Amino acid sequence: MNRLGPTGLALLLVLLYVPVRAVPTRVQKVFDFNDRCKQAYHEILQLKLNNGQQLLNVEKVQHPNNLIPYFLENYIDFFTLFFNEDPAEFKKRLPNRETRLNLMGEGPDNSPLLLFTRSVIHFQWAAVKIKFGNTWDAGWEFRRSYLQVKSNLQSFPDFAPNLLYAGAMQVAAGTIPDGYKWLSSLLGIGGSIKKGMNRISNFLQGTDEWSTLFHDEAIFYYCYLKFYIENDKPGVFQFIDQQHLDVVNHHLFAFLAANLRLNSQQAEIAEQIIQGRNASPAYLATPLWDMELGYAKVHHLDPAAAQYLERFITNFKGTFYVKDVLQKLSWYYYLQGDEAKAGAYRQRILTSGSTYSEADKQAQKEAGTDQWPNKLLLQARLLNDGGYYHQALALLHGKNTGNFALNEEKLEFAYRAGRLFDDVENDSLAIVFYKQAIDLGEKRKEHFAARAALQTGFIFEKRGDKQTAIQWFQRCINMKDHDFKNSLDQRAKAGMARCNNE
Repeated sequence: MNRLGPTGLALLLVLLYVPVRAVPTRVQKVFDFNDRCKQAYHEILQLKLNNGQQLLNVEKVQHPNNLIPYFLENYIDFFTLFFNEDPAEFKKRLPNRETRLNLMGEGPDNSPLLLFTRSVIHFQWAAVKIKFGNTWDAGWEFRRSYLQVKSNLQSFPDFAPNLLYAGAMQVAAGTIPDGYKWLSSLLGIGGSIKKGMNRISNFLQGTDEWSTLFHDEAIFYYCYLKFYIENDKPGVFQFIDQQHLDVVNHHLFAFLAANLRLNSQQAEIAEQIIQGRNASPAYLATPLWDMELGYAKVHHLDPAAAQYLERFITNFKGTFYVKDVLQKLSWYYYLQGDEAKAGAYRQRILTSGSTYSEADKQAQKEAGTDQWPNKLLLQARLLNDGGYYHQALALLHGKNTGNFALNEEKLEFAYRAGRLFDDVENDSLAIVFYKQAIDLGEKRKEHFAARAALQTGFIFEKRGDKQTAIQWFQRCINMKDHDFKNSLDQRAKAGMARCNNE
C-alpha cells in the first residue's frame, strides 16, 4: 500500500488548499470578413493598395483577433510582386508567407476559411515564384493549394469560393503540355477543362454573399481562361461588355481588358484603355503600363513606341519580357534604319532579363544569330499582330514565296499570308497558305509550321468539323523541337479537349 510521507502529505495539502492563480485562456482567432475588410478587399483588387492597407491597419487595431486583414495583406504582396518583380521587395516580403500561413492555421476548425485562406496564399505565392524563376517551389505551392481547396470542397461543399479556385486549378492542370507532364504526375494534380470552367461559370452565377464578394476576382480568372484555354475571344469581349467592367477606375480590370485586347490583335482599343485609365497616384505604379502601351504603338509602326519601351526597360526591376521588349526596340530601330541602336539593343538581349517565357527564349535565340528579319515581313508581322490587317495585306500584295531568297523567309511569308487571310475570315485562302507553311517548315526549328497547324485546327473547330480539327491539333503536337513548343502544344491540347467535350 502506497503511503504519502510527511513531505508528500504537505505537498498534497498545498496543492489542494493553496489558491492557484488562473491561467488566462487564449482568445480564439476569428475569420470576420466584415464591412471594413470587404471595403479593403475591393480597394486592393482595384490596385489601390495603400488605401486597402490603411483600412486593414485600422481593422487590426480595433479587432486584433481577426485573421482576415492578414489574409488580405497577402493580396497586396501578390500584386506588388507579380506586377513589378522587384527582387528587393521579394526578399523583404517572402517571410510574410510563412507568418500568414501559421496565422491562418490558428482560425477555428469549423470554418471553411481555415483551409481556403491557406489555399489562396499558396496559390498566390506559386504565381509569384514563377515570376522569380523558382519553378520547382512554385509547383509545390500549386500542389498544396490544389490539395487544400480540394479537401475544403469535400468538407464544405456549400462554400462557393471553393468552386472558383478548384475550377481555375482544374483548368490549368488539364492543359499542362507534354514538356511538363512529369510535373503534373509528380505533384499528383489531375485536371479537366470542362469541369473546371463549369465550376467557375457556376460560381459567377451565384448570388450568395460569398459569390458576390469574390465576383470581381472570379471575372479576372474566368476571362483569361476563356481567352487562352477555351480560345473563345469573341465570347470574352462579349462577357466583358455585358459585365460593364469599369476599365477607368478599376486598374485590374483595365489591365485585363488592355492585355487581352492586345493579345487579340486589337492594339488600337488596348491603347485607348491604357491611356483612358484613372491617373490618380492612389493606384499601384507599375512599368507594365509602359510595356503594354509600347507594344500597342509598335504594332502600328508608331514612332512614339520607343519612348514607352525604353522607359519600361529603365524602370522595370524584373526579368519577364525584358528580352522581348529589347527585341521590339531593336526591330523598331532596324526598321528606322538606325543600325547602331538596333545592334546595341540586340546585344543587350543577350545579357538582360530571363528566358522563363517563350517570347523571351525566342528573343534570346534570335539575338544569338547574325541574321536580321526581312523588313517587309517584319512590318507585316507587326501590323498583323496589332490588328491592322489591310495595311499588312497591302504590303504583301502580289508577293509569293518566289519573291524571297531564303527558305526561312519563304516559310514565314506562307504563314503570314495564311494568318492575314485567316484574320479577315477568308478561310479557304488561309488554309492554302497554312498548308504551304507546314510543307515548308514541318521539319524546321521555326514555329511557323506548328502555329499554322494550330490555326488550321481552329478554323475547322469553328466550322464544327471537330474530327478534322483534332487531326490538325495533333499534327501541331507531333512537330518536335521548334520555338514556342510548350505554349503551342498547350493550346493544341486545349483544342483537342474542347473538341472531345472534355
